[in-house]
Amino acid sequence: MLAAVLLTELIAGSAMIGRADRPVAPASPRTLTITGAPDDTSGLAARVRASMDTAIAAVQQFWGTDWPERIRVQLTATGAEFAAAAGVPVSADTAAVTVAAAVDPSRGHVAGQRIVLAPGAARLSAGALQIVLTHELFHYATRAATALDAPRWLTEGVADYVARPATPVPDAAVLRLPTDADLDGPDRAGAYDRAWWFARFVAERYGPQRLRALYRDACGVDHTGVDRAVRRTLGAGLPVVLAAWRQWGGQPAGAANPTRPPR
Repeated sequence: MLAAVLLTELIAGSAMIGRADRPVAPASPRTLTITGAPDDTSGLAARVRASMDTAIAAVQQFWGTDWPERIRVQLTATGAEFAAAAGVPVSADTAAVTVAAAVDPSRGHVAGQRIVLAPGAARLSAGALQIVLTHELFHYATRAATALDAPRWLTEGVADYVARPATPVPDAAVLRLPTDADLDGPDRAGAYDRAWWFARFVAERYGPQRLRALYRDACGVDHTGVDRAVRRTLGAGLPVVLAAWRQWGGQPAGAANPTRPPR
């Protein structure tokens, strides 16, 4: 399972949606199918449809267009239904997961893939729902190109970079790389944030293309370790990059590299 976005962090950040650099949704040949929750009195299905073009545009702008044209979203009405659809244990504050019936990255094959929304997704603000859908759609788009044993923290950090708007950079004292285990620990929201901040730093300092290259090198089918992938794609060793990341900490959003390429 690719980890879900946490409701707590999304609600806190949802007011930041609407910045000027959000991509404009292009005309897309992709099709969206929504299943489940026949008594959708909340109107969640309509909200998903209204938000999907923006999610598609954000993913395409970062990753490109070579990913499945058919997008499937499953709504669930109860926590038990959500857990069953997810296929793995999920926490009460999980908003969504991206799952598949079968995955073979060595052949670029994914079958039965879908984004599953928890019942609580209906209570999300428009901005928070947009983040959830974009985050999960990135996982959906990259699943066939992502190794089963890829560093999960990096896959989540890059997904959040694609989905979440920029906010003020945190103090350098909190900037340490999370582990995969941290994403399921008591400070899950903090671990997701640290992964996101690292991805943001790479994109702002080196450019989104380098972040994409880092993802492919560190998370792809024939991936190397993060240390080696960082050196190959960013041209510096991990200790040097982490030191620069901490130096970046504490600056206003966007101040680390005012001339960074647009996302």
